[in-house]
Amino acid sequence: MKRILTLFFFTGTLLTAKAQVKVPAASPVQTVKQDFGLGTLEWSYSRPGLKGRSVYTDVAPAGKLWRTGANSATTLTVSDEIIIGGKTIGAGKYGLLTIPAPNTWVVIITKQTDVTSDPTVYKEGDDVVRLNIKPVVTATSTETFTIELANITPASAELQLKWGKVLIAVPVKTAIDARIMASIDASMRSDKPAYLAAANYYYDNNKDITKAVEWYSKAVAAQPEAYWAQYYYARALAKAGRKKEAKAAAEKSKQQATDKHNPDYITLNEKLLSTL
Repeated sequence: MKRILTLFFFTGTLLTAKAQVKVPAASPVQTVKQDFGLGTLEWSYSRPGLKGRSVYTDVAPAGKLWRTGANSATTLTVSDEIIIGGKTIGAGKYGLLTIPAPNTWVVIITKQTDVTSDPTVYKEGDDVVRLNIKPVVTATSTETFTIELANITPASAELQLKWGKVLIAVPVKTAIDARIMASIDASMRSDKPAYLAAANYYYDNNKDITKAVEWYSKAVAAQPEAYWAQYYYARALAKAGRKKEAKAAAEKSKQQATDKHNPDYITLNEKLLSTL
């Protein structure tokens, strides 16, 4: 009897195990975290496929509130304040909703993070940002719904929504210049000024090139073997119109990079030298 019961239990366990079949999700979840400005943006959403369907009719219906994905609510988490549609969004977690239409998409950033397939849950009073975006018709079709941050610069980017031949580009900005300039001023008053970082910021953002050259010079003096700093110094000298000095700095950087077996900086210096 005991043997029969044991066999029954073992057989039942096998049947239960066989009943638990795991298959891939029809709309897999993706969570992306991207550095931007002085912080990060993170978005989480489910990614449905077209599967022969059409945007505005079969999926993402025109004129209706859409969770901007499938299954769970689509969320956007901000670690440092950003600007969308001229409005500042503070650090926090938000919902991302849209109302698609062939001529204009309404993009909504809301305090709600629970709006899924039931539009009656949505409360317009919780909107943080609501703006209209003209859709772009793309030459190629995106099968799987995609959200990505593109065209990233130190202070701007585009949060792009792509599905089918539709592209929605939401401009995102961050007001970091005043904060960075203040931190540079504070650094220059300290015992160990961050000359290289400050010079790079000035160079990359078209600020006072004379000041950038001065700081690069000090950075190179502090790290005479740093071929990368020497290259940045040469590049700034060239931008300042001091070609003879730029050539000398680039040749030195190239030799240092050769000694350290760094082909990337050898190539960078060769390209710079070809312009001098």
